[in-house]
Amino acid sequence: MTQPSPYKSTGGLIRIARAFGYSLQGLGAAWRHEAAFRQEVALAIVLIPLGLWLGDTVLERLLLVGVLVLVLIVELINSAIEALADAISTDHHPLLGRAKDIGSAAVLLMLILAGVAWACVLLPRWL
Repeated sequence: MTQPSPYKSTGGLIRIARAFGYSLQGLGAAWRHEAAFRQEVALAIVLIPLGLWLGDTVLERLLLVGVLVLVLIVELINSAIEALADAISTDHHPLLGRAKDIGSAAVLLMLILAGVAWACVLLPRWL
């Protein structure tokens, strides 16, 4: 029988508080080290209030804001993949390159989805 990882917590309120702290550290690291994340946050700062204002219903507002939050989430996951790949090796390796490319493709697809969602909500009003 294998021993449990000493790095794995057992639960409770202390675990929740630590997890929240680690999450804040992750957001801070993404802000400091990832230009794409900073750019997407800047875009979200402009578009989230606009989405709340332009959405006519709760569902439209949720869609307009939700896809922007999803862009940030996917970017965070992509950045984590890139950081892990770079920690393993900065030398060219086809599998590490593939992992980075796939993460980048996920961000691209999410950006396209966000654009389509905004267009589907807003364009019918202007046509």
